[in-house]
Amino acid sequence: MGNGQWFPAEWPERIRALAEGTLTPVAPRRAATVMLVKDSGSGPVVHMLRRRASMAFAGGAYAYPGGGVDPRDDEHQIRWAGPTRAWWARRLGVDETSAQAVVCAAVRETYEEAGVLLAGPSPDSVVGDTTGDDWEADRAALVARDLSFAEFLDRRGLVLRSDLLGAWARWITPEFESRRYDTWFFVAVLPEGQRTRNASTEADRTVWIRPADAAAGYDKGELLMMPPTIATLRGIVEYESSAAALAGAADRDLTPVLAEARLEDGEVVLSWPGHDEFTKHIPTGGAPA
Repeated sequence: MGNGQWFPAEWPERIRALAEGTLTPVAPRRAATVMLVKDSGSGPVVHMLRRRASMAFAGGAYAYPGGGVDPRDDEHQIRWAGPTRAWWARRLGVDETSAQAVVCAAVRETYEEAGVLLAGPSPDSVVGDTTGDDWEADRAALVARDLSFAEFLDRRGLVLRSDLLGAWARWITPEFESRRYDTWFFVAVLPEGQRTRNASTEADRTVWIRPADAAAGYDKGELLMMPPTIATLRGIVEYESSAAALAGAADRDLTPVLAEARLEDGEVVLSWPGHDEFTKHIPTGGAPA
């Protein structure tokens, strides 16, 4: 493998089973992930974490903070600031309840995994330092699902700042995967006064890195990434500031990207529409090329 494209050993067999009609796809779970960016002396840098090699899904791969929707994010009215739920529903291509859940998941997961909270005591403010034993106790309760995000915001007297997020992309895990996610990618600028930390039990390291450097590491095969991760990284390379990257989200196409697998001339061809660099040719009895 010349680059760092994540490719599990079991994929060829599962792809062939899907093509032959012997594999039934599982329904994807809704999820959200956030590219946190900040400015440095050499331009914007993005926060990434490396998933532990022991993880069943994407072990060893670099990714962004994120995770699945908590069903309670649908059920409770979240304290909210920024664009309305109706606006987000149109932007994300879902109903208003799902829009709240996805945006809520993006903010909650960023806090759970990076210690960064996109919320404030008023619609035009954001919290500063989120470290300390009391904050950590609440974060741990969120991770354990002992506390819903709505309850957390109410307890703290905070409102979710949806205006600090920009929707960037939407990728759906291929149908042949055993774990599937319908994931919305967002971009957000690190709030002033806050700092990231490795708060995730799923990661063994975190880095702030220039998108161009991360992409170069992937191209050299030094950094392992899933297709949506490297695709979104390449998308923010062009921006000269974190604010410009956030503003650029408004023009991003959120058409879902779903991998396609087909049998062709004795091999399985795996492709992601609109992203030719990820195409793989898998001989019926061999490894991907």
